[in-house]
Amino acid sequence: QLQLVESGGGLVQAGASLRLSCAASGRTFSNYVMGWFRQAPGKEREFVAAISWSGGSTWPADSVKGRFTISRDNRKNTVYLQMESLKPEDTAVYYCAARETYSRLYREYEYWGQGTQVTVSS
Repeated sequence: QLQLVESGGGLVQAGASLRLSCAASGRTFSNYVMGWFRQAPGKEREFVAAISWSGGSTWPADSVKGRFTISRDNRKNTVYLQMESLKPEDTAVYYCAARETYSRLYREYEYWGQGTQVTVSS
């Protein structure tokens, strides 16, 4: 099993920045593509970004391109989501997830963290 634990969420004002972290344990972290998803109340879980095993490739959603950056440190078994210029519509629970190959579909991810709340006030 790959265990994932997110941290770094919080309440911020519009325009602020936050960095989310997701620490992995239990299996070889570099064997997994890592993704970030988010889910707002009453909405389906939404793809935010993913990163390849080595970090050489990233795939951000159009809705966050230019504002959010996904990165990873395989020495620390951690994936990050740097969020800039936050908007109220970014408010959601953010989850990190892992699977062996790239996908934007949340149903295809095998491992999930418990989520961290991000709230952006206007």
